Amino acid sequence: MTDAPLATSWIIAPTILPAITAAVLILLRQRDISIQRFVSLSSTAALVVIAVFLYLVLDDGETDAYRLGAWPAPFGIALVLDRLSATMLVLTAGLALAVLLYAMAGWDRHGRHFHALFHFQLLGLNGAFLTGDIFNLFVFFEVMLIASYGLMLHGGGAKRLRAGFQYVAINLIASSLFLIAIGLIYGTVGTLNFADLAVKARAVAEGDQALLQTGVLLLLLVFALKAAFVPLHWWLPATYAAASAPVAALFAIMTKVGAYAIIRVFGTVFGDGAAPAALGAVAAPWVVPAALVTIAVGTIGLLGTRKLFNLAAFNTIASMGVLLVAVGQFSVDGLTAALYYLVHSTIAGAALFLIVDLIASRRTVKLDALVPGNPISQAAVIGALFFLVAIAVVGLPPLSGFIGKLLVLDATYEASKAWLIWATILVSSLMMTIAFARAGSTVFWKAEGQTTGPKWDTAAVTPIIVVACLVGASLMFAVFAGPAVRALYATAEQALDTQTYVRAVLGDRENVEPERPITTPNTMSDPSAPTISPGE
Repeated sequence: MTDAPLATSWIIAPTILPAITAAVLILLRQRDISIQRFVSLSSTAALVVIAVFLYLVLDDGETDAYRLGAWPAPFGIALVLDRLSATMLVLTAGLALAVLLYAMAGWDRHGRHFHALFHFQLLGLNGAFLTGDIFNLFVFFEVMLIASYGLMLHGGGAKRLRAGFQYVAINLIASSLFLIAIGLIYGTVGTLNFADLAVKARAVAEGDQALLQTGVLLLLLVFALKAAFVPLHWWLPATYAAASAPVAALFAIMTKVGAYAIIRVFGTVFGDGAAPAALGAVAAPWVVPAALVTIAVGTIGLLGTRKLFNLAAFNTIASMGVLLVAVGQFSVDGLTAALYYLVHSTIAGAALFLIVDLIASRRTVKLDALVPGNPISQAAVIGALFFLVAIAVVGLPPLSGFIGKLLVLDATYEASKAWLIWATILVSSLMMTIAFARAGSTVFWKAEGQTTGPKWDTAAVTPIIVVACLVGASLMFAVFAGPAVRALYATAEQALDTQTYVRAVLGDRENVEPERPITTPNTMSDPSAPTISPGE
């Protein structure tokens, strides 16, 4: 672990800060909106600083653990910081700051609880990235989802209510499956701590492995639903399209939580020989085929949609397919490409939702419908931003989407059915180009009549600046792709290094090669078998 105790103690800050901020904002809900904005913005800016600090602390490549109450793992709650979790913290904090600035232009006035729910959402996201055990991953998932329910309904309306009901229903099912998976894993292994599970999973008796595999497959199902895998994607288009633009932009990181969970559980916990061969290969046969179908469905949705917000929602599905193709390689090169594309798609996806909102708010009659309408105010600036965002999400040069897709293609060059992966990604990119070209020409080139929307002297400039900054971030991510890829390569190596993770969390108790199989007192296959701790 790191030598700096101060750095270790700051690991808990990304969860404590939004929790305290949310509680304070609830108390301030009756006060002037400017006070809420000041508190919310100050806290989010501080979160960005903390996340960057924690990322820089990990320059030595070590993994660090914070044990709440000084209880030793696996008996206490552990928060674990490595390059992967630090990368996700920085991405979440940066996106949150951009979304909050956009929302402060007016969207946050549509409900008095927006800022409190916003920080509860950050609590759930950051906790999910830092937690060191499966049960607390479930807890932070629930915190994140409860906050997202409120944000989803922010602003009211029948459309949001219908989409919110569907969103709640599907996630309640997912939560139930998550609990069943937790029960099966704990019943066969006797632990839920990631590091302890990595040690004990490979030593489970042969008769218990079927139960453990069932629990692991259920986890994969839950994470696939969070990541909008086909056929578990159907909740996303209606939910994201119905949400307010800042909320939908923040939700761009939500599907990435599912991808992160797959990497953490099937890469770190069950990777590097930490589980029986049958268990370690549970996810691999499913991820890539499902990801390819996800790309196809997302692309078809892009071609078929007649609304701009649905266009942004189906783009999220297609981008998740590309991301998970790379994740499904479960290799350092594949994970490096996945992490680069994850950062890119989060930034570009959020920018797309926000630019669509800028367009719809200026089309007072047609709104986001993909039909010709009146010219919009600030058409030159907004049209240029839409063009650049479209280039980013499709994957054309010079923005980061081009490099991201090149990395994914390179990582899958020697994969099984590589020709199918390449054909799916390249054809989908062409179809996405057609879909966005059609949308742009319909909105900007076929417009006739009187200009609608606020003039420059009355329009809020902050939302346009936020979108421009997100586009600039995508450009910088491409310009500095070399250093970024090198950093993400080190992140991928560490994420797949199970033994380093185990040593950081368990200290001297690590032993990833127990001498003989172990069972737990709760085993269903052989209740009389003795329990053997690792290292005995």
